[in-house]
Amino acid sequence: MAADGAAYQRFLKQLSAHLRAFLRRRLAQRPDEVEDLVQETLLAIHNQRHTYRPEMPVTAWAHAIARYKLIDWLRAHRVKEALNDPLDDASELFASSDSEAALAKRDLGQLLQTLPDRQRLPIVHVKLEGLSVVETAQLTGMSESAVKVGVHRGLKALAAKIRNMAGAHQGGSPSPGAAD
Repeated sequence: MAADGAAYQRFLKQLSAHLRAFLRRRLAQRPDEVEDLVQETLLAIHNQRHTYRPEMPVTAWAHAIARYKLIDWLRAHRVKEALNDPLDDASELFASSDSEAALAKRDLGQLLQTLPDRQRLPIVHVKLEGLSVVETAQLTGMSESAVKVGVHRGLKALAAKIRNMAGAHQGGSPSPGAAD
């Protein structure tokens, strides 16, 4: 407090060793986090040094700041950890999504095969392969407006087919006006 830089350095060095032990006991399950929390606490002590009263024990004052930093850290990590599911059983989760993606790709391919070329090719090139309308027009020999119309009409026809299939699967009748 008397602007003695060397004394302040010795104080911080001794205090950091003391805080490390204090926080290590409280974060026994998370030893990798101790050093970050020590640094945050030292920074807070430095920033709050004007609040220290000389008649008060310095360790009690430092422990109070360390406890607040620890509580803040625990709150922040409790919220983050609550948002994350453990990945112990992730292999079956990812395996099913891979097979589902393969099935979806197969189903989409079968649906696309039911469309005429003037609708199927623009959808394949523009929507699935990511080509531009100009590139698709050059590749297929269609005009740019025909490519745009083909995409629009093809997607509309696919949506109608999917609605019809869903209605038939649920035991309902195809929706009126849904054309192939």
